Amino acid sequence: MPRPVTLRKVLVLAGLALGALLLGGLVVKHLRYPSDRTPEGAYFRVAIAVNRGDPTQFFAYLETPAQHACYSIRDYRKKARARVLAAYPEPERSAMAARHEAEANAPDGADVFSLYARRLGWVNRLRRDLSGIKRVEMMGERATVETVRGTRYPFRIRPENGIWGLTLFTAALAEEAERAARDFALIERAAADYERAAKSGGS
Repeated sequence: MPRPVTLRKVLVLAGLALGALLLGGLVVKHLRYPSDRTPEGAYFRVAIAVNRGDPTQFFAYLETPAQHACYSIRDYRKKARARVLAAYPEPERSAMAARHEAEANAPDGADVFSLYARRLGWVNRLRRDLSGIKRVEMMGERATVETVRGTRYPFRIRPENGIWGLTLFTAALAEEAERAARDFALIERAAADYERAAKSGGS
């Protein structure tokens, strides 16, 4: 004699069927999703990260010089802050150490990029402009994604891994890295002066 079908069993079976349907949809979506080894795929991943409000998620889709600039900013700010804390007198020490604390303490280049993307309004700018792709122009190692709104996004292939990287913020990040290097040189000289003065004053 067959067992009666209970409400609980029906709900469990319905849940399993729904889960399988959702999983199947995700698999189909993944299979249809363009590779990030194409400009379209890189652009879509940038768009998803922007819609999620998380710039760290599209750090991998910046061109290599932009990524290097973020790491340079972090490293110079970290070294500069350490010198300030070790050699500067108060109250200058606290003020200078706090000025670039966020960059100095950033765990990764992606976190530095996120700081600037939020601070300079890049996320809001992208959120306003991103839309569907109208066409892609390929020019060797460079490509331009033009959206249906007419906005053009420049990409360059990253030779080390074949991923296409957005070049939109490279100049600004490189400029910030150069500024961080100059600031560190000035702080290093001032720190050396403070150390000499402290040594001579204590002798």
